[in-house]
Amino acid sequence: MNHTNPPGKITTGQPAAPVSLAAHRRNRVYTIITLSGLLGLTILVASTIGSAQIPFRTSFAIILSRLPLIDITPAWPRGFETIILYVRLPRIMMAGLVGAALAVAGAAYQGLLRNPLADPYLIGVAPGAGLGATIGFLVLLTFPWIGFGLIPLFAFIGALGAVAVVYTLARVGKTLPITTLILAGVAIGAFLSAITSYLFTHFGRYLHGIIFWLMGGLSMSNWNEVRLIFPWIIIGIVVIWIHFRPLNVMQLDEDQAQQLGIKVERVKIILIIAATLITAVAVSFTGLIGFVGLIIPHAVRLIWGPDHRYLLPLSALVGSIFLILADAAAHGLIPPREIPVGVVTALCGAPFFLYLLRRKKGLSFF
Repeated sequence: MNHTNPPGKITTGQPAAPVSLAAHRRNRVYTIITLSGLLGLTILVASTIGSAQIPFRTSFAIILSRLPLIDITPAWPRGFETIILYVRLPRIMMAGLVGAALAVAGAAYQGLLRNPLADPYLIGVAPGAGLGATIGFLVLLTFPWIGFGLIPLFAFIGALGAVAVVYTLARVGKTLPITTLILAGVAIGAFLSAITSYLFTHFGRYLHGIIFWLMGGLSMSNWNEVRLIFPWIIIGIVVIWIHFRPLNVMQLDEDQAQQLGIKVERVKIILIIAATLITAVAVSFTGLIGFVGLIIPHAVRLIWGPDHRYLLPLSALVGSIFLILADAAAHGLIPPREIPVGVVTALCGAPFFLYLLRRKKGLSFF
């Protein structure tokens, strides 16, 4: 009996699925490589933006001259090199690290809580950091010789302290109910925000300097701060990424994940600690930058899918690119004045996200 296929008939067999899966993985890898190149280009473009006009070619040559095994004879004013290497570049690196940290933390919280509205500030990081920074500013007014390094320290302590209280209140025996965690975070956040509001009411005439910090800003960034936060953010992102498989399985149901051998409660604790740590480290130096951790991972999920193996690195890259461009706009639109970068992220990101949602539904604004 002849089992050959009739002419014109197309058959689909089992081998087609692996080929499709392999193609899917290749596309994601190519996307990561492309976004990495776009991130490098974004850094170069952002280094040319500011009150001092520096040509793109000059900026590229200055940065390239600092790479190992590359020798370029300087043909630019010495002041250009100082501006690029010690003013703009540390600010750009800080924006990239903070954007990646907030986006990855947001993706981790959204996956862990199975809620697209979750963000890195959900369980008290922002109110705790805000209260800590406000207290640090008041202490600084009393003891000005301490220096501004006190404010990031107090913000970091406040953020971690708030999350520690939320975690303690939400934990029931050896389990950590997600609903209880969210409710405890909302309650503690409201309580800490009320204390901050009281301090502003009572000491408002002294606290004008902290308002800009609360709205987010990168103007005070320097290489020491970049070197300080770099290892913490990289380690936190790596810890979150190596748990992409448990995160994928937990999207179905915690009970099913438990039956498949995943230690759900252990994974919850590790992810919450890692996401909270990188968020606290980021906001302690840059203030409360909204939108990035909420919308970036959700937009990445809509475009490239929910697989956390690729969602996490893609969120890191897109978050870095977005915050670098937002900060460039914050200080480059109306120089020498500077707009709080948190305002720019909301103004630029919200319309794009709304357009993305409408397009996903098959609709369009245009």
